[in-house]
Amino acid sequence: MDVSTIKNPKFLKKLSVDQMTELADDIRSFLIQKLSKTGGHLAPNLGVVELTLALHKVFHSPVDKLIWDVGHQSYVHKILTGRGDQFDTLRQHKGLCGFPKRSESKHDVWETGHSSTSLSAALGMAVARDLKHEHFDVVAVIGDGALTGGMALEALNDIGHQNRNMIIVLNDNEMSIAPNVGALHNMLNRIRSANKYNRAKEDLEYLMKKIPAFGGKLASVAEGLKDRLKYLLVSGVFFEELGITYLGPVDGHNINALIDNLNYAQKRKGPVLIHVLTQKGKGYRPAEMDEIGTWHGTGPYKIESGAFIKPAALAPAYSQVVNDELQELARHDERIVVVSPAMVVGSKLEGFAQEFPDRLFDVGIAEQHAATFAAGLATQNMKPVLSIYSTFMQRAYDQLVHDLCRQNLNVVLAVDRAGLVGADGETHQGVFDIGFLRALPNLVVMMGKDESELRNMVYTAIHYNKGPIAVRYPRGNGIGVPMKGKPEALTIGSWEVLRDGTDATVLAFGPMLQVAVAAAKQLESEGFHLSIVNARFIKPMDGRMLDQIAKQQTPILTVEEGMLAGGFGSGVLEYYHDHGVHDLVIERMGIEDRFVEHGSVKELLNELGLTAEQIAHRVKKMIHEQTHRNQLRKVFTS
Repeated sequence: MDVSTIKNPKFLKKLSVDQMTELADDIRSFLIQKLSKTGGHLAPNLGVVELTLALHKVFHSPVDKLIWDVGHQSYVHKILTGRGDQFDTLRQHKGLCGFPKRSESKHDVWETGHSSTSLSAALGMAVARDLKHEHFDVVAVIGDGALTGGMALEALNDIGHQNRNMIIVLNDNEMSIAPNVGALHNMLNRIRSANKYNRAKEDLEYLMKKIPAFGGKLASVAEGLKDRLKYLLVSGVFFEELGITYLGPVDGHNINALIDNLNYAQKRKGPVLIHVLTQKGKGYRPAEMDEIGTWHGTGPYKIESGAFIKPAALAPAYSQVVNDELQELARHDERIVVVSPAMVVGSKLEGFAQEFPDRLFDVGIAEQHAATFAAGLATQNMKPVLSIYSTFMQRAYDQLVHDLCRQNLNVVLAVDRAGLVGADGETHQGVFDIGFLRALPNLVVMMGKDESELRNMVYTAIHYNKGPIAVRYPRGNGIGVPMKGKPEALTIGSWEVLRDGTDATVLAFGPMLQVAVAAAKQLESEGFHLSIVNARFIKPMDGRMLDQIAKQQTPILTVEEGMLAGGFGSGVLEYYHDHGVHDLVIERMGIEDRFVEHGSVKELLNELGLTAEQIAHRVKKMIHEQTHRNQLRKVFTS
């Protein structure tokens, strides 16, 4: 079947299980072919083909609400709801989003991208349904990795308490992005081994009825024995003790079994959890054999060999630079430990993990716990490095405020993927952290201009002992500068002038410095000479240099790959306002009050106006305005 011609999932109601099995093969072939060109989340989607078909067979989307936790496994859902003909544009600028998107389809009833939100959202929909006396099913699909998130556990507690009719499908493939860790994962592993779960449950109930329960101590012993047998034999007791009916484990690639269990769950009163066992990457050998999460999300690849198609890297990835420097420093300082919330592979920490397996802690999808765990380590004179994506650090903001900064603990925040990240879009752009980190007392925030300066910043952060310190670095590879000799400690709050000029000053940091330098070169041919300052310390700022720049009486432009609201440019304006500087033309370039969708970083920068051409255009206008102001001032003061 040409799956790109599917318009809606209604046709599934008429298909036999054999026909659905054939369709599953067609969908897998389609995904393998399309994603080899665009890249995307291949393995998660290959694992849920039969499950998604069964869901749409039993339920009636969009009347019934299907909610995908994280959402990286929603491609099959998108195909079945009429978007297969858009897969050539998947994750491309202005193309099909890689996650559920409400504006894209009425079948996408909840937008995801971060994990562990589906259960809370599903309960909210179920409560609204009941209050409005409506009738529809609510189904949340959550992975075993996302289930370890604190928000999911909070939701389970409330779901059991409220006892609403809703269905939870636990998609258990033993991996999230990387192999799952933790006690909950081990619990699910024990349940997985109970292949005869439902039969055991029935046998147990029969056995319990045979135990006499009469009179005094004998009755007490009998009841106690029942409880012990229950906990010994019934693996799903964790969920059932919460008030959630447990079904499973179910073979997630057996369409017949899936349909039977979904139909049964639909008829039950109260919340039901169906434990579904799937194989991540099923149907594509390289993805099936993946043990570390390489095929979770990929770029383009060669179908026959599974080799990834990547341009030759001229420089190491920024995250690799961080890992390598941490490894080197850890060889000489046993206090250094690394904490990661399930992103060891994404942040390229495999080298540290291999050399220091007892000093790297992958705590699973648990950002809040990761932050406070790191804080606890710091109280005991350890030197914890919390390696975390900018977008995921948002999830631990209270812990940053309350546990790290308030207590002024020596924790290093290695803020990976800071700035625009591209194809993952709105939910993953690391453009908010400057605004919320700037507001925190005791915290130092910095970002290097290249991989060599990043190395120096990691060295600086490890040797800093006056409180928490954050090192931001972008996704992707460095610019190819040499990294010779030993790293050097930077003076906290110090900026550097990269280029001297007399007509205007541009303050920038990180990748935006390259763009600013390109703008300066453009303007030089027109007779304008810009100063370019590497404002590498976002907090604290270099007050001495800001004072010197103000004395030049030339315009100042700040440029940042982040939100303008509360960002670096706001800090510069605050500084000059507080120091009585009111006669300079000071403007900011960055991201306006909006979310940034998916596309290549280059395309997004162009869309946002963060290009050398736009900087040059803005600076010329500012120079003319400053000149006019200076002339007026002379008239009024003469």
